[in-house]
Amino acid sequence: MKDDEKFRGFKQKMIEDNEKNYGTEIRTRFGDSAIDDSNAKIMGLTREQHAEAEIMSSQIIDALKAAFLAGNPAGEAAQKVCALHEKWLGFYWRHYSRQAHLGLAQTYVDDPRFTRYYDEKVAPGSAAFLLEAMKIYCR
Repeated sequence: MKDDEKFRGFKQKMIEDNEKNYGTEIRTRFGDSAIDDSNAKIMGLTREQHAEAEIMSSQIIDALKAAFLAGNPAGEAAQKVCALHEKWLGFYWRHYSRQAHLGLAQTYVDDPRFTRYYDEKVAPGSAAFLLEAMKIYCR
């Protein structure tokens, strides 16, 4: 199997796992068209783009740690996290809107799985902090 075929299979598995774990709820919340567009965007990612998205994911966590410690959701550090998050979404979303971005941030607080992710990676309360920062960013 060629490397390109392996990478395509990797992306397909990533989509299948996401559909298995979250498909019903994300399709209900965002609609089939948005999810199908996102899946197509993922399948179109190059290795370099995928690597950049992974690096950016780590940068978001690191930046959120610093912003959370600073404690000001309106501050420069917190707003930098929001801008990084928007750029990161560009790897996965075909169409960006601040309303959708804020809706996603709301799920980080509403869904215990996402809250736990941020609270474990950053600190307890960081998902709520990110939502507050995002409310300011998305105004």
